[in-house]
Amino acid sequence: MATRTATQRKAQAAAQYNAFLAVCPSRQLLDRISDKWVVLVLCALGGADNGSGGTLRYSEIARTVAGVSQKMLTQTLRSLERDGLVTRTVVPTVPVTVSYGLTDLGRSLHVLCGGLREWAQQHMDEVLEHRARLDG
Repeated sequence: MATRTATQRKAQAAAQYNAFLAVCPSRQLLDRISDKWVVLVLCALGGADNGSGGTLRYSEIARTVAGVSQKMLTQTLRSLERDGLVTRTVVPTVPVTVSYGLTDLGRSLHVLCGGLREWAQQHMDEVLEHRARLDG
């Protein structure tokens, strides 16, 4: 069996995962990470440098991400854990303590999501002006 170089592995992955193809599994991942709750939860967890070791409890995430329902937050956290972006740690206390943190993979995505969130916040006035101009 021949050993492949990093360039060869990258080229194979590029050929294997092409999001422009309808059958590409990376479309499912793009669908997941383009969800507003995913972006906001990743941003909340990425900003969890509050002395808690980079983790947040469920209630802390819910307070940070205003407007998310309990059902959507639970679904979002489960899907992020399934994809290897978030870790869930259960501490057997009374009551049970559950905390969430980003994995290395999640931190790499957080950088992009954080930039997207910042861009949206910085350019919202311009977008609103364009909307008003087109709608008016």
